[in-house]
Amino acid sequence: MYGVCGCCGALRPRYKRLVDNIFPEDPEDGLVKTNMEKLTFYALSAPEKLDRIGAYLSERLIRDVGRHRYGYVCIAMEALDQLLMACHCQSINLFVESFLKMVAKLLESEKPNLQILGTNSFVKFANIEEDTPSYHRSYDFFVSRFSEMCHSSHDDLEIKTKIRMSGIKGLQGVVRKTVNDELQANIWDPQHMDKIVPSLLFNLQHVEEAESRSPSPLQAPEKEKENPAELAERCLRELLGRAAFGNIKNAIKPVLIHLDNHSLWEPKVFAIRCFKIIMYSIQPQHSHLVIQQLLSHLDANSRSAATVRAGIVEVLSEAAVIAATGSVGPTVLEMFNTLLRQLRLSIDYALTGSYDGAMSLGTKIIKEHEERMFQEAVIKTIGSFASTLPTYQRSEVILFIMSKVPLPSLHHPIETGRTGENRNRLTQIMLLKSLLQVSTGFQCNNMMSALPSNFLDRLLSTALMEDAEIRLFVLEILISFIDRHGNRHKFSTISTLSDISVLKLKVDKCSRQDTVFMKKHSQQLYRHIYLSCKEDTNIQKHYEALYGLLALISIELANEEVVVDLIRLVLAVQDVAQVNEENLPTYNRCALYALGAAYLNLISQLTTVPAFCQHIHEVIETRKKEAPYMLPEDVFVERPRLSQNLDSVVIDFLFRQSKISEVLGGSGYNSDRLCLPYIPQLTDEDRLSKRKSIGETISLQVEVESRNSPEKEERVPAEEITYETLKKAIVDSVAVEEQERERRRQVVEKFQKAPFEEIAAHCGARASLLQSKLNQIFEITIRPPPSPSGTITAAYGQPQNHSIPVYEMKFPDLCVY
Repeated sequence: MYGVCGCCGALRPRYKRLVDNIFPEDPEDGLVKTNMEKLTFYALSAPEKLDRIGAYLSERLIRDVGRHRYGYVCIAMEALDQLLMACHCQSINLFVESFLKMVAKLLESEKPNLQILGTNSFVKFANIEEDTPSYHRSYDFFVSRFSEMCHSSHDDLEIKTKIRMSGIKGLQGVVRKTVNDELQANIWDPQHMDKIVPSLLFNLQHVEEAESRSPSPLQAPEKEKENPAELAERCLRELLGRAAFGNIKNAIKPVLIHLDNHSLWEPKVFAIRCFKIIMYSIQPQHSHLVIQQLLSHLDANSRSAATVRAGIVEVLSEAAVIAATGSVGPTVLEMFNTLLRQLRLSIDYALTGSYDGAMSLGTKIIKEHEERMFQEAVIKTIGSFASTLPTYQRSEVILFIMSKVPLPSLHHPIETGRTGENRNRLTQIMLLKSLLQVSTGFQCNNMMSALPSNFLDRLLSTALMEDAEIRLFVLEILISFIDRHGNRHKFSTISTLSDISVLKLKVDKCSRQDTVFMKKHSQQLYRHIYLSCKEDTNIQKHYEALYGLLALISIELANEEVVVDLIRLVLAVQDVAQVNEENLPTYNRCALYALGAAYLNLISQLTTVPAFCQHIHEVIETRKKEAPYMLPEDVFVERPRLSQNLDSVVIDFLFRQSKISEVLGGSGYNSDRLCLPYIPQLTDEDRLSKRKSIGETISLQVEVESRNSPEKEERVPAEEITYETLKKAIVDSVAVEEQERERRRQVVEKFQKAPFEEIAAHCGARASLLQSKLNQIFEITIRPPPSPSGTITAAYGQPQNHSIPVYEMKFPDLCVY
């Protein structure tokens, strides 16, 4: 019956007749528009027939594909597209199923034109907003097929490009159709992301090849300028821009795996480009999730080649700088902690030569220069990211890094042995380099906040180490913190300018907070500068850093008291070069003379005291004529001109403390303080420092003993406290302090220069005297109490108390019960 009806056109259902009428006899004539309008009107009037129309169109399309009648295939797809655009009724879901079935049939074809035709129809469908939800529709096939098209390797370059672009457009359509519809398949699942993201990255990766083979922009028409790489980038940006908080991880993980599988970390250009696209596409509040993913990936690759880790670190640097403009959140210290941990691991790898700490036949050989490259990349990343942080966060980072620097202390002993010392040294250098990167450009109006006590103490303790490179880093870090007006580059070379106005220095009045800071830490700073000047391993860079530090303190933190102390300090440095108790080389002695001349020339012009300036100018002119080896212009050059006869320096070549005290005292400066020579305070740091000798350590112990020695006279009774007493105490406090320092210096000098026999005799006498005093104290303390039975007479007629045991005592009878 049905077969007979099929042969007779008049007996066929109306929807089939309407569908058949849209196909012309010659496919080249295209779709019959009038009949298509009738079919559309019928579908809108009888929506229950829409699913049958779709099924019949699908049947015809499949038959035409099998018979290679591709003209009718195009007409059928055009009709489907128009019906989809026109119909939005509740029964459209079944029609869509037929439509997707036909699109899948086209995509399965080996003909590129049919694949492109099916993709274009799917993209049009993806842009349609459906009125009714679908609970059972699946796009797994389309994701797989479009991803496969993105990797097309067709022999014809033009066809290959078209197929790849169709695949990218298809993936874009799938994302648009499913990303915001909770009822659709979750496109963010790893099974889909692992196909979509690598397909897009694959086309991004071949942008250079496409650019090299494509015609010049002047010759290419507008429609041909777009290439798969640009389309893939736009699709990737759209995908990431639609990602919610919980979906970022699934979108980033395939990127990391793709870069690993294709070894794209080592050139690092493509990896950086990918993550720039990611960071600028996602929502700013999600930036820290990407940073966390990169940090975890760096930890996972901690045993990979140094070039791979360096690539990850540089990508992390670029991403972190972009993320810092948004919300980084709690990942700040996590990031620095991970980077410092990787820095420590790299140092261990470079020292041991393997990732396991022990060499074996299967151990991968580590190249030291590659590890050094990785370490420099880590330090650069730390600095670039820290430069984007606000002041309060950068202060936390500075304290955090400083806490990781291994320092010798009583409570935290460092590793011993050659390997341990090398590891400690390299770790100190790398961490101080990182700290220098973080401190560069650091701006903080309050020095108490910029250099808190716990940080400054640890930093300055490294200045006592033997290593010259470490000491130089400490000086440069201090300069970075103190320089708040960009003056440091003006003191990069040491010279005695006759007019410092050419430097165009930016000078502000010392604030109250800076004054408080200097009152608390000035002596500590002076002491370390003084001790740094006495090091015989100093080179020109050290003296340039010392000059810059002195100059910046004078500009940024100086008041009248600080100026006086700095002048005393530099004059003490001149005495070090003149007396030469440290047996310094000739170059170091000349450098100290030149350093003092350059600084006093600067400070004299800053104080603008004519007599002071005249004295400094006279000494400098005298040196120019008769002793140029004591000026920076002859010392701090590539080939310094030195003098071997420094022990016969005449007084005219020296800056005289008495003269400076006289001229500055007449201008209101504290002349009494200027007359006192500077003597550094000795602290517990000296006993922990490697550079201190045994004699100096003993002198510290003897000095402590001398304070509590029983030979000292008993203190006089406290006198009556009056106004005059308080006034005298305030006025003389500075002099008393200087006298105490002088006494300490004499004690130290005595134990450094006296013969061994004299020191041994002195210590022996002190020891015997101490023992006798201890015996007296023990006798008084241990002697038993007097006996109640009375006294007995000793052999020499002296009454002596004698203790009788209680059980031998005779008590009166009244006490017996």
